Amino acid sequence: MATCDIYNTRAEKVGEIDLNESLFNLEVNTGILHEVVCMQRANRRSGNACTKTRGEVSGGGAKPWRQKGTGRARSGSRTSPVWRGGGTVFGPKPRDYSYSMPKKVKRLALKMAMSARCQEGNIVIVDQFDLPAVKTKEFLKVMTNFQFENCLVVTAESEDNLGLSARNAVGFKVLPVAGLNVYDILKHSKLMILQSSLAKIEERLMA
Repeated sequence: MATCDIYNTRAEKVGEIDLNESLFNLEVNTGILHEVVCMQRANRRSGNACTKTRGEVSGGGAKPWRQKGTGRARSGSRTSPVWRGGGTVFGPKPRDYSYSMPKKVKRLALKMAMSARCQEGNIVIVDQFDLPAVKTKEFLKVMTNFQFENCLVVTAESEDNLGLSARNAVGFKVLPVAGLNVYDILKHSKLMILQSSLAKIEERLMA
């Protein structure tokens, strides 16, 4: 079992805990992590880019000039793509970029991401992190105690005060176990896990 220290919000060691090796001590396969991150980023794309074709731009009802006798090139519509203000050829249209991967692969990638942070020594277990009110200053004070400039905080359930306090703090994010994902773990250099959320993580990933 991998042993990790438990700290309070003042960055003082208050105990130790054995972490599940099947969650925090796996061999990391960067290829799997890359595939899952690409999937997450693709799923977040809005795909709203849209251009008008020659049939969608305004105008074009009448033939600009007669077919023959003018000395100019023949033309049938003002909406032609070669005309200024005409339609776009092969332009982007709204589309869905999302795709899926097997649940086992996504679950394995999440375990590997946490294992990577654990093996780097960039994971911290905190006994509790309660904020009585929404105070970004108090949240940053705790991060300063740990000398963290970039960190993902994982809670057992949604914590409104904690989440709102971190919302305006650049480089920090708070997620419940249900929202834990590979992209956010790899995006943040430090991973802070509340002790109460460890059981939830095991329940989610060992099912």
